[in-house]
Amino acid sequence: MSTLERIGQETRGLARRAAAAILEIYAGSFGVESKSDDSPLTAADMASHKIIVEGLHALTPDIPVLSEESADIGWNERKGWNRYWLVDPLDGTREFIKRNGEFTVNIALIEDHSPVLGVVLTPVSGELHFGVAGEGAFLERAPGAMPQPIETRKAARIPVVAGSRSHAQERTGAMLANLGEHRMVSMGSSLKFCLVARGEADLYLRLGPTSEWDTAAAQCVLAEAGGTVLDMQGNLLRYNTKESLLNPEFVAIGDVSTNWLKRLGA
Repeated sequence: MSTLERIGQETRGLARRAAAAILEIYAGSFGVESKSDDSPLTAADMASHKIIVEGLHALTPDIPVLSEESADIGWNERKGWNRYWLVDPLDGTREFIKRNGEFTVNIALIEDHSPVLGVVLTPVSGELHFGVAGEGAFLERAPGAMPQPIETRKAARIPVVAGSRSHAQERTGAMLANLGEHRMVSMGSSLKFCLVARGEADLYLRLGPTSEWDTAAAQCVLAEAGGTVLDMQGNLLRYNTKESLLNPEFVAIGDVSTNWLKRLGA
């Protein structure tokens, strides 16, 4: 087992511990606060954050951690990082509040501006998608279950498009219209990437704002399953390259032999 695989195994266990804390709060009543950008925050976000950050510091003391809930680390410090953890302790807080189950725990290890390890765990279902650079992408359906390899599919004649449950936009609809006939599947959080990674959808177009912790773990899963994530100029999505932690607009695709950006009219 490589060092990266060993770290990945420990990280999956850490994600499951965080998920247990999230579900404990999910089962009861909880308050909702608003952060400075008006995005929601719950006790579950913070409980998951604490477990993951403390666990990662214990696992790899020499690797810094950037989490959505501790994102005030300045660029002057961050720009020197070649290797770091990037964490969204509860991706899809709006879905958590709606209690529709479509929220995830996202943990990624970034090296040279790209994710080399990605864990995306869905607490309600127990499904855990993960990718390890050079080793492939896998789905662990329940704790202790044997991980099954997953891969993207060839482009369908009628494309299936994974779309946001909470962030639909007119611009997105107008661009998707360029595909001609297609079918939409609405899904919250990073699960849209996972649908593409396991061959249940062909693409996910995101024109609204996202942050780097929203995408890194799932990008690794998708890339290891045979897909990719591109900005609207056709460049790979990269991490920690600038002061802002916002991503450019992007498309996550399964069949890399199809020019989806051209088909979308980008």
